[in-house]
Amino acid sequence: MKDRPEPMRARKRFGQNFLTDGALIDRIVRAIGPAPDQHLVEIGPGHGAITDPLMLSGCRLDVVELDRDLVPGLLAAHGLSDRFNLHSADALEFHFAALAAEGEKLRVVGNLPYNISTPLIFKLLAAAEVIQDMHFMLQLEVVNRLAAEPGSKAWGRLGIMAQFHCQVEALFTVPPEAFSPPPKVQSAIVRLTPYTERPWAECNESTLRKVVQTSFAQRRKTLRNNLKGLVESERLEQLGIDPGCRAETLELPDFIAIANSLHD
Repeated sequence: MKDRPEPMRARKRFGQNFLTDGALIDRIVRAIGPAPDQHLVEIGPGHGAITDPLMLSGCRLDVVELDRDLVPGLLAAHGLSDRFNLHSADALEFHFAALAAEGEKLRVVGNLPYNISTPLIFKLLAAAEVIQDMHFMLQLEVVNRLAAEPGSKAWGRLGIMAQFHCQVEALFTVPPEAFSPPPKVQSAIVRLTPYTERPWAECNESTLRKVVQTSFAQRRKTLRNNLKGLVESERLEQLGIDPGCRAETLELPDFIAIANSLHD
């Protein structure tokens, strides 16, 4: 695919950076691998850089776009297709699960604005049971947090909760010059694939979320200090966890064990 023409001026309040590099657009679409029998949902289609090749695959496509000035162009390009539906809405308020027919799984894609990426990912994780996979363009720092491993500085609430629900794969980076206007940060593509059967022990998600958030409340403090009033040091020791260590040293099963101990 050739590079796309210069798009209309991006709006800062929407966090817009439009993808224009044709080679990268092709690479992203190949990573997604859309098929005619699949139902895809694109968040923030913008000028249709990804929308156009997705439609060429023959898939069913719902797009969610907040900027009303972009709606006419999207409808002019695809509005006559019975495989295309446009929702002029805020993705943070949109009910994604309602798009899935009974027994159907959605494939979600999007170039997510940096200012809403984390809350939007948490929102989609809550609907993971109707999602086959998610492919997102995000700030590289956010992708690193999603794919982080225990012991790293990037390991924290976002990565732990994402990995509780999904297999996370950081695919490739996207340089600033691939966009108009170029952002001031590096971007990357990530794939999130919700587990059909989680490889972890069953756990109450709200309790796990509370344990993780409390454990990382002050990263430099020990578990003993951060979890004081929620989990006693003796209980941590019974679980084989050193109360004197920091949260970033724990693995996901450790947090699950702490959460489950609160219900014992």
